[in-house]
Amino acid sequence: MKFVDEARIRVEAGDGGNGAIGFRREKYIPLGGPDGGDGGDGGNVFLVATENVNTLVDFRYHSVHRAQRGQNGMGGNCTGGMGVDCHVAVPPGTLVYDAETNEKIGDLTAPGDVLLVAKGGFHGLGNARFKSSTNRAPRKATKGTLGERRFLNLELKLIADVGLLGMPNAGKSSLIRQVSSARPKVADYPFTTLHPNLGVVRVDDLRSFVIADIPGVIEGASEGAGLGLQFLKHLSRTRLLLHIVDVEPYESDLTPVEAAEKIVAELALWSDELAKKTRWLVLNKIDRLQSDEVDAHCQAIVDALDWSGPVFEISAIKKNGVAGLMFAIMDFLEQSREREREEA
Repeated sequence: MKFVDEARIRVEAGDGGNGAIGFRREKYIPLGGPDGGDGGDGGNVFLVATENVNTLVDFRYHSVHRAQRGQNGMGGNCTGGMGVDCHVAVPPGTLVYDAETNEKIGDLTAPGDVLLVAKGGFHGLGNARFKSSTNRAPRKATKGTLGERRFLNLELKLIADVGLLGMPNAGKSSLIRQVSSARPKVADYPFTTLHPNLGVVRVDDLRSFVIADIPGVIEGASEGAGLGLQFLKHLSRTRLLLHIVDVEPYESDLTPVEAAEKIVAELALWSDELAKKTRWLVLNKIDRLQSDEVDAHCQAIVDALDWSGPVFEISAIKKNGVAGLMFAIMDFLEQSREREREEA
């Protein structure tokens, strides 16, 4: 299925039903009076975050969503039925903007979140509402108001605890395949992931977290080069970034240090918030080095980067060091959540 993270839709709430003009006419009741009923309210349009939806691709083919119009009032003081609401399923993590004003309307972050995006029209009043001591037979009724109509821009930002960041072919897809059920393409030749992948990592029966892999970032991504810029926004909700660096690049003109520095530079150009997010250095593909060279080679990279944060040496393919990295991530996330609860 094609991954789509932006869409434009039109939502149309139902119009309110018109009020009726009617008079009671029954045998032996000569002074029955007005009995025109009110119309029904128009249906609303809601967006609903739904767990089994993970892309906005359906909106490319079904872009208009309408709620039902309210029924008109009837004689006998019968009120028209209300229009049926329209519920539109969107993936959790969907941001909603008014397409004309670019105003943010809402953010549906958790499954079950509901957002009203178009209000149904108000019902019209029947002539029974206008009778009085001085107007015994009113011939006045009102029409229902129009429901709201608007264009919306939808933007999906994946909900993940951990984001994988790195150059193409750094081994991000191999890592997410090893630790979760996500199955991005991997191969023994250079290529890059074309769309984000989400995986659930279970460190034991009761503890788990969500990890996101995005297309590799290349130089110039902050100015639109490659696919990385398009998907960097998916890392904005994460608590932790894993900066994956290939310690022995295959057919690359960049050294591991140069590759890492370019990623850091592109992050800073694209978003200060993302550049300041907690980031760990993960030196991948140590299986390509001689066992007695690993420590010295990795330490040289760390020294050249002047890196002072956590460093992990792994081989995603061979699973070397992967389990320790996953447990360290789980501990970090639990501590972060505990701090947030204390500060709340």
